[in-house]
Amino acid sequence: MDIKHLKDALPRIVTELPGPAAKAVLKRRASAIPSTIACVYPCVIAQGAGAMVEDVDGNIFLDWVGGVGVLNLGYSHPKIVAAVSEQAQHYFHGMMNIVTHEPYIALAEQMNRIVPTRGTPRQTMFANSGAEAIENAVKLARGATGRPNILVFNGAFHGRTLMAVHMTGKRAYSKGLGPFPDGVYRVDFPYLYRRPEGMSEEEAVRYYLTRLEDALLQASPPEQTAAFVLEPVQGEGGFIPAPFAWVEGLRALCDRHGILLVADEIQTGFARSGRMFVSDWWADGGFAPDIITSAKSIAAGLPLSAVTASKELFDSLPPGLLGGTFGGNPLACSAALEVIAAIERDGLCERSAQIAERARAAFLSWQDEFVQLGDVRGIGGMLGMEFVRSRAGREPNAALVADIVGQAAQRGLLVEAAGIYGNVLRFLSPLVISDAQLEAGLSILHDTIAELTSET
Repeated sequence: MDIKHLKDALPRIVTELPGPAAKAVLKRRASAIPSTIACVYPCVIAQGAGAMVEDVDGNIFLDWVGGVGVLNLGYSHPKIVAAVSEQAQHYFHGMMNIVTHEPYIALAEQMNRIVPTRGTPRQTMFANSGAEAIENAVKLARGATGRPNILVFNGAFHGRTLMAVHMTGKRAYSKGLGPFPDGVYRVDFPYLYRRPEGMSEEEAVRYYLTRLEDALLQASPPEQTAAFVLEPVQGEGGFIPAPFAWVEGLRALCDRHGILLVADEIQTGFARSGRMFVSDWWADGGFAPDIITSAKSIAAGLPLSAVTASKELFDSLPPGLLGGTFGGNPLACSAALEVIAAIERDGLCERSAQIAERARAAFLSWQDEFVQLGDVRGIGGMLGMEFVRSRAGREPNAALVADIVGQAAQRGLLVEAAGIYGNVLRFLSPLVISDAQLEAGLSILHDTIAELTSET
């Protein structure tokens, strides 16, 4: 299909999956690429536009995974293609530790304008991946405070480098990889759906705040704690939003003890939540973080990540401590500049809220229909549905979710599982999805769930 028309297409499966051409590519993949890089979907992409993917056999899929939050602006956004093409006419690379290139500066200026960290003036440095951003945020927190320890949360995902994977809660990502860096301690995240039995949500927020106090008493004393690092909405952990009242209490705790608050907005940033960052809501409430990391949708698919904080914090580090060969590559910076412009010009924060309103309404109505759907949660266009074997017992139903993912793909919808038990479906539709495509995806997902739950 012509890529211009693909943008407006609806899901259409014309072969068995995977098709013959895809099978040939997947056979090559199995030979050339390590099996530890898991392959979940029977889709070999030929081209993508908007929220739609055409595979090498002509099958058309609606993508609700979006590179796991990378494609908020969809595939092949024409203005981003033009921006990258224009920059490529001049130069591909310029390492900022060696020469200065203007796209890095221009993007840093925009990030300093839009990223709602505490303290001004702000400054921003760039790296390549979310994990690199986390690594540099840890460096900054330790260097600025002179303290060694970092407190992270059960259920967290922060990346796959050695420090980041140690900060990650799901041990499947780090099994057999130790020893790990010292100075990382873990505390309970406010997973309200699985709060202690008999507690109201307000009581649970207070309970989880006491767990923070306990961590400073029993794990890492305040004078040795550089920062708390958290995702405003846990991604891999199950699309669990941090309650604002709890974040406000965490911020107050940090302030009492001179501890920094780091928001990992790698997946939640760039209009996904209905604001540019979830931290915009935090800032409105007076509890903005000190450091924000971002990546994924920052450059529409080109490798780029960022760490933003006050100039005062960055000035605490000596020259040369931060940097890297490819961080802030000119092509990626040019793409990111257009991403920010497109989000603001095209009202994608507002569009995220509209998508979320329709999707959340559908998911909540399904709770009345499917007893296996235990919880619907999220912020903006980052929504999760947790499936259980029974609502009373809340036993995780990972097998059902795996079947839903597989069967939805066979019908032309790519949707991904998450959660520490593997029993959460995550909704990460590109924000450029059309209303017709959104309805088509909801229809596929509903029918898939209905068919599979009728068999149990």
